[in-house]
Amino acid sequence: MSHDHDHDNELDPFAARVRALETILTRKGLIDPAAIDVIVDTYETKIGPRNGARVVAKAWNDPAFAEWLKRDATAAIESLSYTGRQGEHMQAVFNTGDTHNLVVCTLCSCYPWSVLGLPPVWYKAPPYRSRAVIDPRGVLEEFGLSLPAETKIRVWDSTAELRYLVVPTRPEGTEGWSEERLAELVSRDAMIGTALAHGPDKGVPA
Repeated sequence: MSHDHDHDNELDPFAARVRALETILTRKGLIDPAAIDVIVDTYETKIGPRNGARVVAKAWNDPAFAEWLKRDATAAIESLSYTGRQGEHMQAVFNTGDTHNLVVCTLCSCYPWSVLGLPPVWYKAPPYRSRAVIDPRGVLEEFGLSLPAETKIRVWDSTAELRYLVVPTRPEGTEGWSEERLAELVSRDAMIGTALAHGPDKGVPA
């Protein structure tokens, strides 16, 4: 997997500037760090990933949409009005019974914000970016995901031009469920590939 292009979101210098600004504003009593943490957590784990979860749920329930998502994820996702900066060019990769997909960006942190919300801190960290390629099975085990030895793990390297969405395998026992109910089983981590979708009782990976 080569990275011979320019990335548009090198975040380390920006993050440093944001942290410095936050420190100054906190010292002046103009912002509450705890309140900011709550807002960031909301967009990172609740609001943002819901867009992607709805895409996955629709693919589970609508075979025609699933085929469209495979052929042209950008257009399929845009049809649901989930588009924007860093989400213009998408590819959906589907987990199967014998293949598990994992997404990483080895040089920075290319990530589909409009579909998955804010990227988690670990996604941007050098250890994940390097080890996900070198030892994906070991990385998944550190996330608590142990896959059968015969399961193939395919790693997808996001770029400034193309970002990926993992469509996890639909959990058994969810036949007849509405898209809204199915979406509740899909986490941000499952759409990156570091987790499976939750089971019908939610909280237990399928």
